[in-house]
Amino acid sequence: MNASRKAFYVGLSMLVSFSVIFIIIFLPIFNNQNGLDYLDSLYNSISKASANYIPTLEKERGNYESRSIAVTLSLKDEKQADQTAQLFTKSGVTAYSEGLQLNVTGDLALIIDGCLEDAGRLFHNQGNTLSEKYGYPERQVLYNWWDALKSMEKQLNKQKKFAEAKFVASVNKKGVECAYNYYGIEPQKITEKLGTVIFSLGFYVIYTIWYGFALLYLFQGAGLKLDH
Repeated sequence: MNASRKAFYVGLSMLVSFSVIFIIIFLPIFNNQNGLDYLDSLYNSISKASANYIPTLEKERGNYESRSIAVTLSLKDEKQADQTAQLFTKSGVTAYSEGLQLNVTGDLALIIDGCLEDAGRLFHNQGNTLSEKYGYPERQVLYNWWDALKSMEKQLNKQKKFAEAKFVASVNKKGVECAYNYYGIEPQKITEKLGTVIFSLGFYVIYTIWYGFALLYLFQGAGLKLDH
């Protein structure tokens, strides 16, 4: 067997074995998940263990005690306005809706307390307590907070309360968004799955190189060359 034919069959065998493993990866044999879903869940759970910014935000909230605000928030529909009004009234401030508008008056620190309490419950997968508290689905509760804080940030900036607006935006991004995105995921420390993490990263590198060499040998076997 000449060198070119040998290279072709080496490349072909590598490509076939690559394809077999590729198919295995997409079979639901990893805790009833395929390989990509399993690793996605794994890395989400690891990242969640280090993504709880709520305690830090609760400490920063102390800088905004006794800062009264009065804003008019614009919401998508009357139902959302009524739902969102509950978020503020149960936080201890005044809120009433007029059509798509929600008028909010009160201590900013109290609003942040209520928001972070709800975000913390969702982050720790205690969504049932939120649905019981407000009478509608827990994800909608956090979405309403997110929408309200986005509108509040704009209003505070218009009032030139830039420090307050910046903090509200931080609470929304690091508290509300984070809790919403990680809801339902159980956190894990990377040390608990260190072997799996190292294997997955090493496998990714080797598997990529494997495919590249398979194509290289196939092209060599077919007589194709790269010249300057």
